[in-house]
Parts: sequence; C-alpha cells; structure tokens
Amino acid sequence: MDVWRRLLLVVVCGVAVASIYAAQPVLEPMGHDLGLPPELAGWIVSTSQFGYLAGLVPLGDVVTDRRRLIAVHLAITAVGVILTASASAAWMAFVGLAAGVFAVVVQTTVAYAASVSLPAERGRNIGVVTSGVVVGILGARVVTGALADVWGWRSVYAVLAVLSLGLAALVLAVLPSEGRPDGSTAGYRQAVTSLGELFGQRLFLTRGLIAFFLFASFGTLWSGVSLPLAGTPWHLSESQIGLFGIVGLAGALGAARAGRWADAGRAAPVTGLSLTLLILSWAAIAQLPCSLWLLIVGIVLLDFAVQAVHVSNQHLLTAAHPHRISSYMVFYSLGSALGAAATTAIFSAHGWAGSGLLGAGFAACALIAWAADRRLPRRSENSRSKEAGARQAQAETEAADQAGHVVN
Repeated sequence: MDVWRRLLLVVVCGVAVASIYAAQPVLEPMGHDLGLPPELAGWIVSTSQFGYLAGLVPLGDVVTDRRRLIAVHLAITAVGVILTASASAAWMAFVGLAAGVFAVVVQTTVAYAASVSLPAERGRNIGVVTSGVVVGILGARVVTGALADVWGWRSVYAVLAVLSLGLAALVLAVLPSEGRPDGSTAGYRQAVTSLGELFGQRLFLTRGLIAFFLFASFGTLWSGVSLPLAGTPWHLSESQIGLFGIVGLAGALGAARAGRWADAGRAAPVTGLSLTLLILSWAAIAQLPCSLWLLIVGIVLLDFAVQAVHVSNQHLLTAAHPHRISSYMVFYSLGSALGAAATTAIFSAHGWAGSGLLGAGFAACALIAWAADRRLPRRSENSRSKEAGARQAQAETEAADQAGHVVN
C-alpha cells in the first residue's frame, strides 16, 4: 500500500470517528441548548457509541468489497450529522447521533488496510491507519473548540457532513476494489452467530476485555474533562478546552511504533507496560483542580498507553481472525459508552476526584485481565483448531464405516 492511500485511510478514520467524539469539548453548551441536565450530558457521546455498536458485527464482516461499504457509510454518516446540526430538541440530536452506526466505517477501514497489506507490513499499516482514529478523537477537540467559539457547536457537524461526502467520493475514485474471492465473507446471520463462537476463544475474549476497560478509562477522561475545565477555578472557553486535544495527540502519535513492536513479537509485554503506565497517568490527571501542567503530563501518558495497547490488540486479532476485527470493536464501543455516561454522573456527585478514581479503576481492571491471561496455562488457538479438525475427521470416518456396514 503506497503512502497516499495510507494517508487517505487515515483521514477517513479521523473524520468518521470525529463524528462520534465531536461533542466532547462542547458538552456544556450543547446540553444547555438541547435542554439536558449536566449529569446526563455524557449520554450525548454515549448515544453515538451505542449506534456505533449496533453496526459493528454484521456491517464490518459480511461484504465482499469493503471499499464500497466505506463510501456508503461515509455518505450516511453525513446525513446523521446534518440532522444533529439542525436539531431543535434533544431527541432529534440523539437520532442524528445514533447514526454512529455508520461510523463503523472506522473498523471497516482498518480491516481493509489489514486485508490489502503484505504480512510483513500488516502491523505497520494497522498502526498508521489506527493513528487516524486517535487523531480524529483528539484532533476533533481542537477543531470543535475553535469552531464552537466562532460559529457555535452546530457548525462542527456541518463541517463534518461536507468532509464525509467529499471523502466518500474520493474513496471510490482512488482506492482499489479489495474483493475477497476466497469466500471469506459471511452472511448476516452467520456473522452474528459466529460472534458468540468467538467468545469461546481465549485470545479474542482476553483482548476484548482489555479493550473494554481500556476505552472505559479513555472515555472517562475525554468525555468528562471539559466539565471541570469550564468550571472553577479555570473557566476555560471551548477553544481553550479543545487545545488539550493537541496534548493527547502528541502522546498518541508517540505510540505509532506500537505496530512495529507487534510485528517484532512484543505485543504482550508492550500491553502490560502500557496498562501500568495508564494507571500511573491517572495520578497526574487527578490533580486537575490544582495543576494544568500535571493534567497535560497525564494526558500524554494516557493517550500513549491507549494507542499502544489498541494497536497491539488489533495486530494479534487480525493475525488470528483476519476478517472479524469489527467484532472485537464491540468491546471498544461498550467501554467508551460506559466511560462517557459514568464520568459525567460521577463528576456531578463527587467532583473530579471521583472521576479520577473511576478512570484509574477501569485501567486497573484492564491490567488484571492481561495479568490473569499471562498466568493461566496457554494452549495455542492452532492446536485447538487441529484437535477439533481431528475429532471431526474421526467422526466422519466412523460414520462412513457405519454406513458401509449397513450397505453390507
């Protein structure tokens, strides 16, 4: 894959995921305009996440040409954000935000990149394309804050609509058709059914649990930090709050080598060290009421850790289940939704100290899931598959023998 196509996929991921997270730095004015109480403002982000979750399993796994699916999803995402931009009541905004079901284009794009990559560069390409997700999440904060200060929060969604439509046309014009003549796609019912089977596989379940708690911790920070920054003692504007996205961006891009580490076989130790770093980052983030500098340090560490773990997860899972990466993202979506909804409620009741404990607790749960997996005896997925195949072959042989006896 050449550099320009990689760049296009990065931008697609960034714009698509920005449609989910654009509300984070403007939760207070957006909630006020839509008539939502402060403790429920987090549901603005959570609604997008639940819509995203609804589209994850079948839409990412049942098509033959993901390129066309990417374009269609971008176009429908544009419709959703236009509805949000024009909403006069909360329910209208929630309907538009629920079009996050089509922001699953993010994972479809990652799966497309993995599919068209050579094995030796798959980790690198996943790492680069996934960086677009983090760039979109964090970079959207900077753009959202600036636009909201000048033209109001609705202008953010209008800009996202224009970008989504433009990218849809560009994807069809520039990217080659992926095609999977090997019959690797599944039908709708089969894709949903096979998700249940994946839960019985240790690698999928472990990495899924890590992702769930990882992004719950991530969502706790980014869906909640605008509230204390807008209040006493800082009283920052939307554009000033959005600038913290640049800080997070520095940390996320610093973990761009995570794909290369995974290619080198170091995904497991990188995960453990990064999750430890994630817990430590909350010690600095919790000092927000006293120091913005400590908050900045904590944000850099947190986003470095999240990106490193996320890329490691995807590298391991695309190697084991190359066409089921969208199913793994169910955990990502649920975790992000939980963090977004919980942090605003906890902040309203217990202040930023409560949100800090919540975020650190989620991070600790992710580290426990990783450590427990490392301590348990390991049997490779390949050996289990071979055993299952041998049992099936034996059963078929026995059935044939019985049929032969009947004929005789």
